[in-house]
Amino acid sequence: MRTTTKIIVALIAIALVAVPVFADPLSDAMAGKYKGTTISMAGPFTDNDAVKFNASMQAFMNRTGIKVEYEGSKEFEASIAIRIDGGNPPDIVDFPQPGLLENFVKKGKVIDLNKVLDMKKVKANYIQSWLDMATMTGPKGKIMAGVWGRVNAKSLVWYPKKEFDAAGYKVPKTWDEMLKLMAQIKKDGDTPWAIGIESGAATGWAATDWIEEMMLRTTSLENYDKWVTGKLKFDSPEVRKAIAAMETIWFADGMVYGGRKAIATTSFGDAPKVMFDTPPKAWLHKQGNFITSFFPNNLVAGVDYDFFYLPGLDPKYGKPALVAGDIYAMFNDRPEVRALMQYFATGASVEGWVRAGGAISPHKDSRLEWYANDVERKVAEVIQNATAVRFDGSDLMPGAVGAGSFWKEMTAYVSGSKTLDQALKAIDASWPK
Repeated sequence: MRTTTKIIVALIAIALVAVPVFADPLSDAMAGKYKGTTISMAGPFTDNDAVKFNASMQAFMNRTGIKVEYEGSKEFEASIAIRIDGGNPPDIVDFPQPGLLENFVKKGKVIDLNKVLDMKKVKANYIQSWLDMATMTGPKGKIMAGVWGRVNAKSLVWYPKKEFDAAGYKVPKTWDEMLKLMAQIKKDGDTPWAIGIESGAATGWAATDWIEEMMLRTTSLENYDKWVTGKLKFDSPEVRKAIAAMETIWFADGMVYGGRKAIATTSFGDAPKVMFDTPPKAWLHKQGNFITSFFPNNLVAGVDYDFFYLPGLDPKYGKPALVAGDIYAMFNDRPEVRALMQYFATGASVEGWVRAGGAISPHKDSRLEWYANDVERKVAEVIQNATAVRFDGSDLMPGAVGAGSFWKEMTAYVSGSKTLDQALKAIDASWPK
């Protein structure tokens, strides 16, 4: 009996040694264990964005005694490649484009967060789509490449609220209701949409956003993911169907202010301004939440303008949202760095920025009362209520396509200088071999 007892005790002891106990670096950091350490970060935040990010980090630094040094650059894409490829990366890097992060994942330079964070907590605080978009393939297989911080939504349709309400129009909740609203506006002798895609060297990006929106509303997430990686061609039935859905708005007579030809020559920032003429020259404008920076200065959110969610087109694809945002990746593994990465997976990490305005949280534990105004609160609700989210497709594609042929060829097609067949074949031909 004694021998049996000894064996059992020995086996338990071995088991306790063999099973690792997951450390909680964030709790240790909050208890002051890493006080006096410094974490380096790099990213694209400059000017006002940099000020707001640094202010949002103050609560973490005050509580932990850890110093977070953020270096922002307007030439971030070029400078970060030099640092990482040169073997001198910052501890954490903020990527505004997942495609750029994926380049370093493929080289095996990014730390797999599955191995260093409490992923049970991370996964509990994001809907699955955010986790899907952070999962990338490296030399040894799939890894969790980062966690999402500040985000923004693009699936928004803006309108001149005061005049809209006075005209008796109702905010549509379905695609059919939106079509009826468009028909009513035309019947009243007005133009439904304000659309412009001119943006200097980046002309065409606003058109690609619309196609991405339609892809999410007319086909599966799997097809969207295949499309942005080149596995589904532009010259495919799925992409053509999405473009056809866009055409019902863009190319129909009397649907867009200035007509089809004006779309390519109207600045994306100037396009919505005609909604605020007296009387409005157009009533609807689809764009991300940043577009309010281009509205006339004297307008009041929720009074002079508001927005509604661009409805889903096919019920089987739910309520998808097209998003953009910042994903934080880890390049040096130290306890204090793990702690900050774990912190970035919580709403508390962006609370200060959310309260200051200009940031939307993707975290489940964030609170709607944090938002500075009703409009930003509603943007947050769009993201929180989305059944699926996907990142801006052109930002995920290789630069030669996403910021090259896709912009250029869609502009040529919209302006009428190329047929759809010519444009789609040219984009497919530009894909890196």
